[in-house]
Amino acid sequence: MSRIAHPAGPRHGDVLPADYPPAPPADLNALHPGIWPRGAWRSGGVLMLGGMDVRDLAAEFGTPLYVCDEQDVRSRCRDYLEALGPGDRVCYAAKAFCCRAMLRWVSSEGLGVDVCTGGELEVALAAGVPPENIALHGNNKTVDELSRALSAGVGDIVVDSFEEIARLAYLTEESAARPNVLVRVTTGVEAHTHEFMATAHDDQKFGFSLASGAAEEAVRRVIASPGLSFAGLHSHIGSQIFDTAGFEVAAQRVVGLAVRIRDEHGIEIADLDLGGGFGIAYTEEDKPPEVMELARRLGAIVDGQCQAAGLARPRLTVEPGRTIVGPSTVTLYTVGTIKDVDGLRTYVSVDGGMSDNIRTALYDASYACALASRASSAPPVLCRVVGKHCESGDIVVRHAYLPSDLAPGDLLAVAATGAYCREMASNYNHVPRPAVVAVSAGTARTIVRRESIDDLLRLDVG
Repeated sequence: MSRIAHPAGPRHGDVLPADYPPAPPADLNALHPGIWPRGAWRSGGVLMLGGMDVRDLAAEFGTPLYVCDEQDVRSRCRDYLEALGPGDRVCYAAKAFCCRAMLRWVSSEGLGVDVCTGGELEVALAAGVPPENIALHGNNKTVDELSRALSAGVGDIVVDSFEEIARLAYLTEESAARPNVLVRVTTGVEAHTHEFMATAHDDQKFGFSLASGAAEEAVRRVIASPGLSFAGLHSHIGSQIFDTAGFEVAAQRVVGLAVRIRDEHGIEIADLDLGGGFGIAYTEEDKPPEVMELARRLGAIVDGQCQAAGLARPRLTVEPGRTIVGPSTVTLYTVGTIKDVDGLRTYVSVDGGMSDNIRTALYDASYACALASRASSAPPVLCRVVGKHCESGDIVVRHAYLPSDLAPGDLLAVAATGAYCREMASNYNHVPRPAVVAVSAGTARTIVRRESIDDLLRLDVG
């Protein structure tokens, strides 16, 4: 869960906690490491991303604008590969941010790609990702999606229901394909995250329950289907997780299932996929583990559980998405209306909002933001950065200290917006979705173009 150090703000009749308002940072111009892209710095007070002046980016591409540092993405892919080692596998979770350029980057760095819809599958194939390096997820895959996966030759299909096993078995009767199948196991682990991001407890839509015996029955049905090749087990406990304790419990339970599979069927699983969900820092209060330490812990967990169970160690797969693309991207906004509310805060309206970042409204997410187009020595004021939509909940950053001389036309930068912001963007209030620009070594190019009013009207056929 994105952690909020302070409440949403006072309302009439509220009893305010002792730590409200939050304390201002020591330096408003500082870029806290771990939150901003690795290549971000200030030149004369101006934020530089991928060697590009944000003022030039805003002038050329407009705002709101997602700015993605390509080299930051690539370096994080390499971190995971180095941390896990050659015997294991890293798959980028395309749902974090999916476009052809992004999937080409991660694939060229040696990562596989996991997709969870037919649309994501088509983007991966269009990007040139080798089909055998693609894994298909989803709790309600259609017959068309499964057929496309079979015809494309995707490497793994992760099954989520008995109906899906039956659909897949039927489709393989008339196909030469014999797909590798992983069974998604709901381990009952309560991940310490937002309730909408927890995916391993029994009372939710994903996977086969371990406690009820459904997971074991799913394995039996896959093994009994001549057209399916049982490859292993999959577990995913949630998202934005900092503590590896949940992974340890999940691994223990999944390895226990693997032992029972061996004892019943004489089969040792080839693959153990522990999913993703690794957290990143959105604010200074967030302290996620380093990738190398995270990988070391996961590897030790799997090694220890398999050794204790007398089981040959399977190939370990992890599926990072947020930790690959999240910190790489900054959203640029232009300041519009500024409204001072005496005794409370200053409302700073920007030219985007919940249509380009729904996470604050949906998950109570927190973000760090900064004045990006210049330096300022003015004293800080407590602000709430809000959007232009007709909703009181249209909040981008709940608590931000910004310079008191902030003015319309200034550029604000919101950090760590690479994961899920563009993917969950909408056209609410008929606001076109922003462009995504890739920056690298002082150059910039559009990788997802800005929507136009013509795009919106083209779909309106009435």
